[in-house]
Amino acid sequence: MIIDVHGHYTTAPKALETWRNRQIAGIADASAKPKVSELKISDDELRESIVTNQLAKMQERGSDLTIFSPRASFMAHHIGDFAVSSTWASICNELCYRVSQLFPDSFVGAAMLPQSPGVDPKTCIPELERCVKDYGCVGINLNPDPSGGHWTSPPLSDRSWYPIYEKMVEYDIPAMVHVSTSCNECFHTTGAHYLNADTTAFMQCLTSDLFKDFPTLKFLIPHGGGAVPYHWGRFRGLAQEMKKPLLTELLLNNIYFDTCVYHQPGIDLLTKVIPTKNILFASEMIGAVRGIDPETGHYYDDTKRYIEASSLSAGARAAVYEGNARLVFSRLDAALKAKGR
Repeated sequence: MIIDVHGHYTTAPKALETWRNRQIAGIADASAKPKVSELKISDDELRESIVTNQLAKMQERGSDLTIFSPRASFMAHHIGDFAVSSTWASICNELCYRVSQLFPDSFVGAAMLPQSPGVDPKTCIPELERCVKDYGCVGINLNPDPSGGHWTSPPLSDRSWYPIYEKMVEYDIPAMVHVSTSCNECFHTTGAHYLNADTTAFMQCLTSDLFKDFPTLKFLIPHGGGAVPYHWGRFRGLAQEMKKPLLTELLLNNIYFDTCVYHQPGIDLLTKVIPTKNILFASEMIGAVRGIDPETGHYYDDTKRYIEASSLSAGARAAVYEGNARLVFSRLDAALKAKGR
């Protein structure tokens, strides 16, 4: 199998965005606030949004299964309060669940959490539990900066995050560390904020003893790890100056990277610097970079082509495509085995 561990519902029917705009308007004007029941999206609309988009691309490019979560830029945890985020997360998670039920062989859910700036992360636990128990979600998306580019939350090593980590360990689910829309004009959302956050999350873990407290905690850092692979020597050197263990011992039993890197030299660097066991295939298709590369004539986010053209052995490619995802997403592995896959 080829498992894509990083997919977002970026093609949801327009009714979802329309409802969200009404919800945002309702923050200032309660009379404009819509009811959840007013959002009407049929199964046929969901099918159409998937069949002509994500599923078509999966079939064209040769991937089999996508771990599917709500659109990252739409999480927008900085908008409104916890009640707003809670309602929005519930709606978005349910839609991804419905997609997974309509296309059970092609999609499995990962949950968005109802985070909100300044609100205790433990308030997210009921939604996390609901998504794992009722929706069969195999992972979560964890936003280290709910403020949207202002970084008002404590680092991921802070004990305020521990209730979420305890649940992650209990359910044996990983978290993709993924920010949302930037409302700070200094940081472009996908070109700066996302990659800044990937690098920042790695460094927060490096400077802490988080994985001593949670030896089985698993983080997936997307977008190839931001600047991490490119500056691996810097991080090794910093850890050495801090009298930390080698990074292979300090972090690489807990931190993994995806292949959402959109050119061949980037994938070549990733696969040469980071151990194969820490790399999981992903494309984030129909996401941040949707165009065709004029140098190759292929879509930038067709990452399978880069893996095929890399120096990885057949065994290493199999690990990146499938084996590593089954190890990191143990609930996915169990669900697949139950289906004989």
